[in-house]
Amino acid sequence: MTVEVGQRAPEFALKDQHGVPVRLSDLRGRRVVLVFYPLSFSPVCHGELAAIRDEFAGSLPADVQVLAVSVDSMFSQRAWADQENFTFPLLSDFWPHGEVARAYGVLDEDRGLALRGTFVIDAEGVVRWKVVNPIGSARDLDEYRKALAAV
Repeated sequence: MTVEVGQRAPEFALKDQHGVPVRLSDLRGRRVVLVFYPLSFSPVCHGELAAIRDEFAGSLPADVQVLAVSVDSMFSQRAWADQENFTFPLLSDFWPHGEVARAYGVLDEDRGLALRGTFVIDAEGVVRWKVVNPIGSARDLDEYRKALAAV
């Protein structure tokens, strides 16, 4: 199953790097940039999330929430977030393994990890923009900005 623009974003409840549950439905009224990434501590993921931290997240309006999701355990994500000073939530899709990535159509079933999928979700929970890149291809932050400006 693949989530398409114009569809309601699949609901989820995942724990962040501190063990706090994050539910998509709790963010109604806010726009969400949902960023799936393959694995913590990997080079391309490091570059992407560092760019989100340094060039994107800090300049967003108050009604926008960045959520990053991988199949890593909460403990691995906590170590990575602490090491890299990531202040946005890193959500663990560890168990059931890749369930949320699968619901969004971005789980690489053969490798057991998420593709580089990004979804901009509006305040009503509808997907308004998406991009899915291969595991080794970084995304363009300017595309996120353009998508958010249009929502």
